Amino acid sequence: MSDTADSTPRQRVEEDRAPMGMAVRVFIYLVAVHFIAAFFFLIFYLGGAA
Repeated sequence: MSDTADSTPRQRVEEDRAPMGMAVRVFIYLVAVHFIAAFFFLIFYLGGAA
């Protein structure tokens, strides 16, 4: 009886989580987008854009 009770919540938690590879890609994309935004900000700041 305890096996059924223990396996059901564990299975739900695994199904709700994203695959590790996808999580790593999302993290890399977020870092890259922020890096590009910072680069554009730096270009406009150094260029003296109004």
